[in-house]
Amino acid sequence: MSELKIYQAAEPTVPPAVFVELAAIAGQLDRIGVRFERWSASQPLAADADQDAVLAAYREPVERLMRQYGFQSADVVALGPAHPDKAALRAKFLDEHTHDDYEVRFFVEGQGLFYLHVGERVYGVLCERGDLLSVPAHTTHWFDMGPNPSFKCIRLFTTPEGWVAQFTGRDIAQRFPRLDP
Repeated sequence: MSELKIYQAAEPTVPPAVFVELAAIAGQLDRIGVRFERWSASQPLAADADQDAVLAAYREPVERLMRQYGFQSADVVALGPAHPDKAALRAKFLDEHTHDDYEVRFFVEGQGLFYLHVGERVYGVLCERGDLLSVPAHTTHWFDMGPNPSFKCIRLFTTPEGWVAQFTGRDIAQRFPRLDP
């Protein structure tokens, strides 16, 4: 189940406000300029669907976002629990960073936990199958795919090189819960 937890950045051990309804999650995130919505495929997808099949199944919403935000490209990334570099890949995204580009992820399968650090709050967004999260450029955040990642995502980019992380050097990400079993 998709979930949003809103923490006080300075006190991550204080129980957060929790939201699980789509409208409540979308409304809370909209307040900070983050888009959250749910998409459905226009056709059935096989478990081993390749990039072309996945993009075809979500053509309408992907093209809508591309027109609306000026995205130049879309691709599909997948990672499974048997990947030999899963620990290194997980570690790469666990530190707080920003991008000069939007970070847009649509979860075709699986799950991932995004943390957005905005002002005095940290928003933990557990995204699952069917969830779209669009994080504006320059928003501080980090991502946890868990120790045994399992996801397939559509990514959208406004620049040909995709996103490039600029790390903040702060240790705030180390103080928040991880996506663990």
